[in-house]
Amino acid sequence: MNYKCSYAIFLKIFILILFFNLEFQVANSINPVVKTGIDVLQFSDFKEIAGKKIILFTNSSARNQNGELSAEILIKSPNIQIVSIITPEHGFYASASAGEKVANEHLFGIPVYSLYSEIRKPNSKIISEGDIILVDIQDIGVRSYTYISTLFKIMQAAAENNKAIYILDRPNPLGGENIDGAVLEKGMESFVGIVPIPYIHSLTIGELAYMINEESWLNEGINRNFKCELNIIKMQGYERKMIWEDTGLMWFPTSPNVPNINSVRGLAMIGIFGELGIISIGIGTTTPFQLIGSPNFDWEKVNKFYNNSSCISISKTRYTPQFAMYSQKQINGIFLNFNNCYEFKPFSEGIKLFLAIRSVYPELFNSNNIKDNSKSMFQKVTGTNNLFNAFFNNISSENILKIAQNGLDDFMKLRSKYLLYK
Repeated sequence: MNYKCSYAIFLKIFILILFFNLEFQVANSINPVVKTGIDVLQFSDFKEIAGKKIILFTNSSARNQNGELSAEILIKSPNIQIVSIITPEHGFYASASAGEKVANEHLFGIPVYSLYSEIRKPNSKIISEGDIILVDIQDIGVRSYTYISTLFKIMQAAAENNKAIYILDRPNPLGGENIDGAVLEKGMESFVGIVPIPYIHSLTIGELAYMINEESWLNEGINRNFKCELNIIKMQGYERKMIWEDTGLMWFPTSPNVPNINSVRGLAMIGIFGELGIISIGIGTTTPFQLIGSPNFDWEKVNKFYNNSSCISISKTRYTPQFAMYSQKQINGIFLNFNNCYEFKPFSEGIKLFLAIRSVYPELFNSNNIKDNSKSMFQKVTGTNNLFNAFFNNISSENILKIAQNGLDDFMKLRSKYLLYK
């Protein structure tokens, strides 16, 4: 046998396989698997909303498959008229800091009304300008993210003023199957938790709006019959099991501290603990929600109490926040790198990690050292008083993990009625 000849043939075949595999990967990244609502609408030449005067709820996270801004696509369409844009927290370009009021402005020659200013719900002046309200925005799948609350207020305004809503649906970046974190309790409603859903709900924004509308949550317990005319332009090619990487879509920042998909996963895992101000969670760095630490943090000690999920790879590191907690100080900590997992439960994983931190640093969980506003915000984002009380009264880890799952069985039954994708 001529081994040199055989090896040469093998090498050529191997290179061809690599080449075609690379071509497939590049083609897949150029041609995403999923068509979002804006792609479907654009392909239909906007026939569903043709001839309408439109109020557009959006920001710069909303783009088509090619990364083109939805707002610009819609404004340039000759078949429709965008009369105004309304924006949520962080503003149109998703650049304002968390909690920062955003002013009204003009973009593309069109008035932009902020719903994170003196008003949180569109008033009659804004609503009267359009025939319909069109929604295209990338939510992150976490209950405390205020895009959900702004959508809720818009739906209320639409119901009050007999305006139809059209939602251009988008994937839930945390996936469509992994539900995690306790359901928001009655009486705990706020702008960082406005409807009784789990912390990680695994619904698309269209499905969530569908649930809100049909469950009469717009009534807010008041004896009235609020329900808006809701139309959802579904995605094509989307399946519930998909994680973000499966969609082939590009990620565009939804806010300053959510610049990439792993920051979404990190926020879902450790974001609630940032409200307490007891330890750095990477705010003020280029990888927010992927870092945990303090000047005296000792990972070897904490790791003895923590059995991390295979969905996370953890490495020791040092970092220096440029602002926020421990600004300009060197921090000993860990970096959270998220593997592509279909069964990741971020809220539960965050609880487990902070129970391990509590085992080593119990002094951090002294309620006397927590500011009233920090305590209140933690209770609002978790949707319950029970989790704070359990963490700060040394309740067992087993019981805390149970508290963190309250209400999920009932929600699972409710949710099954509103799934638009199999």
